[in-house]
Amino acid sequence: MTVLDLPTSTKKPAGMREAEWQARLELAACYRIFDHLGWVEMIFNHITVRVPGEDGHLLINPFGLMYNEVTASNLVKIDLDGNLLSDSDWPVNEAGLLIHSVIHAGRPDAHCIMHTHTTAGTGVACLRGGLDPDNFYAAQLHGMVAYHDFEGVTVDPEEKPRLVADLGERNLMILRNHGLLALGPSLPAAFSALWTLQRACEIQLAAQSSGQPLMPVMSQAAVRSTRESFQMGDRTQAGRTLFTALRRRIDRIAPDYAA
Repeated sequence: MTVLDLPTSTKKPAGMREAEWQARLELAACYRIFDHLGWVEMIFNHITVRVPGEDGHLLINPFGLMYNEVTASNLVKIDLDGNLLSDSDWPVNEAGLLIHSVIHAGRPDAHCIMHTHTTAGTGVACLRGGLDPDNFYAAQLHGMVAYHDFEGVTVDPEEKPRLVADLGERNLMILRNHGLLALGPSLPAAFSALWTLQRACEIQLAAQSSGQPLMPVMSQAAVRSTRESFQMGDRTQAGRTLFTALRRRIDRIAPDYAA
């Protein structure tokens, strides 16, 4: 079954706009992709998207469900203050709300925001030097990664302006001693950026575990790699082919995300 074969018109709840339903389908599929890739932290972490055509409205996972339980219909619609805008039996995680709501508010270009605590990502976030540029994937992220110092569990509103200021105009951030964050003008764009950062972290830790010195990447090569990988073509469509391929796999192994 392909994405186009999904009987979305019969599943869409009565009264819901088609644009919101399609956003829900894409986001629910993304949660299942994260589960398939192992980018999960029990019931924690979040992926959010803006509701198309509804200023300040977001979709987020219900707090208490595993990623493999998230569906298009049980995603929770909220505003930037965390007020529920859809019926739900589940609450919204306070820490996730703080991170995502403040970045959505401060970055109007952020259609989608993803936050993970993967072992590799958090491992690199704990290193004093952070991300090392000397591998194939890290070289593609030259000048693209911001850093935010650890301030504890992100539930203090006073952290909001520092979080936004540290992110600046970048679409990737390493939350020190914490995890990874990615955003983009579309969900596939955010996904492709996060996937690249995740792979960079995995390879860095694997290489460092050998105890051997790393082979440095020339700065000119890193700049060229970044330009060729991330700065060509329509940025909104970046990662679309990759995400669509992964969604086809989810259509085969976990089609209930569309419920």
